[in-house]
Amino acid sequence: METLGSRTVYTNPWLEVREDDIRRPDGSTGIYGVVTRPDFAMIVPREQDRLLLVEQFRYPLGQRCWEFPAGTLPDRASADPVELAHRELREETGLRAARMTYLGLLDTAPGTLSQRGRIYLATDLTHGEPEREPEEQDMHMSWFPRETVEQMIRTGAITDAQTLAAYSFLLLHERIGERSL
Repeated sequence: METLGSRTVYTNPWLEVREDDIRRPDGSTGIYGVVTRPDFAMIVPREQDRLLLVEQFRYPLGQRCWEFPAGTLPDRASADPVELAHRELREETGLRAARMTYLGLLDTAPGTLSQRGRIYLATDLTHGEPEREPEEQDMHMSWFPRETVEQMIRTGAITDAQTLAAYSFLLLHERIGERSL
């Protein structure tokens, strides 16, 4: 596809919505809407066979959701993915990881969203106090045995697509090991 023109139709500190005029391979024209957000880091904190999840209210769904810690920098800024992972882990949970292992790359909604996520396994953890942003003040966190996390996935208590993908990356990592990543 060829981009003929582009205009921003909405912007705020977290995202930009743009509409592109395009020409398809067959010569026909149309529009394409693109949501631009900065890349995110998602962290799978693990101690022994327990995983840490955070729970927060997700306004678009009107409900609280369990997820692995994740986030972006404020004001659509970009950052080194590993530094971002350490920052988000500390901010949301108070944990500091001596070891941050890359698990994989995730495109959350490539049909409309330019955002990509990098998934990390956080181990060798030191506990501390969270440093949450104002939007995260209602956030809770809890450690869960692996079996409980899997039950939460099966029963629909965990529905966040990025969390489900991160858990899949963790399972692959454990099955094939770091040598193949």
